Amino acid sequence: MMTLKRNLKKLFALYMVLVLMGTVFVSTVYAEGDPMTTVNNLSTFIFGLIRAIGMIILGFGIVQIGLSLKSHDPSQRANGFLTLAGGVIITFTKEILTLIAG
Repeated sequence: MMTLKRNLKKLFALYMVLVLMGTVFVSTVYAEGDPMTTVNNLSTFIFGLIRAIGMIILGFGIVQIGLSLKSHDPSQRANGFLTLAGGVIITFTKEILTLIAG
């Protein structure tokens, strides 16, 4: 029991030393160049991910419409067209936002 407490104290002391080292030996880092370039790159990356998700949803909507035509199911066809429309909107989100913003 005593060694468990001693080991726990050693681990806690090691943790505190690591935390103090992390806070004391921190140096300031300055970004080089224009910070707007970084923001624009992040925006391009995020809109690329959104476009990829929209393409996946668009493909799923086309598959749903095809399956509904085969099974003659009107509710599945309606869901397929709604999924297709949502996929188109998600795919072209950046273009829609630039049209709205002007």
